[in-house]
Amino acid sequence: MPQENGILQSEVSQANIYGPHSQAATAEAAVAPPATSSSSSSPPSSSSAFCPVLPSRHIVERQPRMLNFRVEYRQRTVEVVVEEGSAVGEIKHILETELQVPISQMQLKGWKSGDVSDVTVLRSLHLPKNNSLYVLTPDIAPTASTSQNSVLQESLNQNFLLVISHREAQRDYNLNFPGSRTIQEMTLAASGISYPCHHLSVCRRSSPANNQEPTEECADVHMVSDSEGDDFEDASEFGVDESEMFGMGSSTGCRKAALMPENSENESDALLHFTAEFSTRYGECHPVFFIGTLEAASQEAFYGKARDRKLLAIYLHNDESVLSNVFCSQMMCADSIVAYLSQNFITWAWDVTKEANKARLLTICTRHFGSVVAQTIRTYKTDQFPLLLIVMGKRTSNEVLNVIQGNTTVDELMMRLMGAMEIFSAQQQEDIKDEDEREAREMVKREQDEAYQLSLEADRKKREAQEREQAEQLRLQQIQKEADDEKEAIRLSLEHALPPEPAEEGGEPISKLRIRTPSGEFLVRRFLGSTKLQVLFDFVASKGYPWDDFKLLTTFPRRNITQLDPASSLLEAKLFPQETLFLEAKE
Repeated sequence: MPQENGILQSEVSQANIYGPHSQAATAEAAVAPPATSSSSSSPPSSSSAFCPVLPSRHIVERQPRMLNFRVEYRQRTVEVVVEEGSAVGEIKHILETELQVPISQMQLKGWKSGDVSDVTVLRSLHLPKNNSLYVLTPDIAPTASTSQNSVLQESLNQNFLLVISHREAQRDYNLNFPGSRTIQEMTLAASGISYPCHHLSVCRRSSPANNQEPTEECADVHMVSDSEGDDFEDASEFGVDESEMFGMGSSTGCRKAALMPENSENESDALLHFTAEFSTRYGECHPVFFIGTLEAASQEAFYGKARDRKLLAIYLHNDESVLSNVFCSQMMCADSIVAYLSQNFITWAWDVTKEANKARLLTICTRHFGSVVAQTIRTYKTDQFPLLLIVMGKRTSNEVLNVIQGNTTVDELMMRLMGAMEIFSAQQQEDIKDEDEREAREMVKREQDEAYQLSLEADRKKREAQEREQAEQLRLQQIQKEADDEKEAIRLSLEHALPPEPAEEGGEPISKLRIRTPSGEFLVRRFLGSTKLQVLFDFVASKGYPWDDFKLLTTFPRRNITQLDPASSLLEAKLFPQETLFLEAKE
């Protein structure tokens, strides 16, 4: 809809295309009276960014999509806003006015799809709303300025993008460096390379034979600039050893000693050699590599208590990759990366430069992680190494969370490590919860088992006490029975040995005795007056009252008959013609 001042939003956007001069014209036209309706169908010209205001009853057509471009040229930045339906040449026309650079000498770079022609419509490039481009003018030499030192100082604070093409591998690498980074004695800002992006290519070439030993394999790196018309044609112009710049070799150009010996029988010895050589190359500040087999590293990382578990980082090194030394020196040895890996990861390393070591690694990975991990490692080419595999242990199997390639930055590496840690932390919290619940269940079960065992022990002791008591009762009963049997046998023998009871009427004097038992019963029997007291004692014993346990007493006067001589007769004991006696248990 028209704004209050009668200007359409699209007209304001178009006014911004033509810079400050067109904006001034816009301000003048804003206060002018509207054009007649007959001119409303005419398209706007380049000299005027306005269209007549339509009556409010008319429908305003759909606004065109506008694209923003930030164009860099020799320390200058120009903001350009054009319609999506415009051609590339229109941007150059605007830049010609702003930069005072002829279109014929202007090269507009930075398109994601590669170089484009002036007639290319922007809509066909499918660009985002905000874009960054840069202008190259190889035919125009930089102008001298008294403020050259200040310009150089500003360049030192800018970041340069080196696009390096590896011809042998047919692969491009993007390296970001600040302008203060040096190529031996010269900074990038002073080297004459293009800003913000410069294209280089890299390949190997043989060193002169007189500079190396016959038994050593040596090579250096040949780097050539591919940017149009730039003066940075060969790094050797500045006396730069490119292998030293990109960390591909020593100053002599010869290959360094292998990180891991070939066909090493013992994994621990191989990793000790790897750690020592890694420290020699890149310094002592590096991750703590686990010394031991991959199985032992997995046990250390995955199979402890849930709170103590960590992620497993498998670092795979390959000296044949152009990225290896840069990755090791700038990524793996960065203080932040070293601290983060040491705190949250078990880091295990292997060198796959030699085919024998690579084959052994694939066998180890297949045995511990299955064929998927081994096949994943096989798919990566040499120039994609080194690799950092982030492995997380699960209940049933181990999962590779991430495979980080060598063409990364410290920030990106840290972000990917932190992303893996977020996934691992969520899983770890679940594992800790499950482990706590399992331990709580096991504790309850142990307590129940202990209580059950205590109950069983108490029942066992009670049962054993009852058994002992029963056994004791049986023993006592048996003893009592034996004693009773013995007494019964004695009683029977005494009963059979007694003389027959004499009749009441006979020639000899008869003594009739009445004996009262402890139970109140009376034993009545007749004896001859001449019968010995022993016979009386035997008669009482035959009735179950042995004279060893009982004493026989007279009523009045009270006498203890059992104390008399058993050989004396009843007459002598004055138990004639009759007498009442009673039995009393001895104390």
